[in-house]
Amino acid sequence: MNEHILDIVLVEDNPTDVELTLDALKRHNLANRVKVLRDGAEALDYVFGTGIYSGREMSKHPRIILLDLKLPKVDGLEVLRRIRSDERTRLIPVVVLTSSDQDYDRIESYRLGVNSYIVKPVEFENFAGAVAGIGFYWVLMNKAPC
Repeated sequence: MNEHILDIVLVEDNPTDVELTLDALKRHNLANRVKVLRDGAEALDYVFGTGIYSGREMSKHPRIILLDLKLPKVDGLEVLRRIRSDERTRLIPVVVLTSSDQDYDRIESYRLGVNSYIVKPVEFENFAGAVAGIGFYWVLMNKAPC
């Protein structure tokens, strides 16, 4: 695998959830190439190679985007909508990893083309297991279309 390709992009504004996610990935040797983005606007800049990420090679997509929904600047549903509406990015696997158990968020995420919708477990061990499972499947098992 090319060392410039990120395996996981984590879009999360909560520092505790970032730390817990990175810790869970490290426990399972999946944290080598993780890019943490703190809001929806930064996520869009990264994915589309604009703003502070202008010049980023657009053909090098992450293997998975872990996307929170409740983000500052641009919410996660809008990030997902834009990713899925662009031919260059619509095949990037996106997993919503959120605290929202609202029907609207889940249904709208699937309507927009999310690959999976996971509500963050409250207890650390359950959270770590969920994150590790996501990472294992999407980074090591799944065969990406591109």
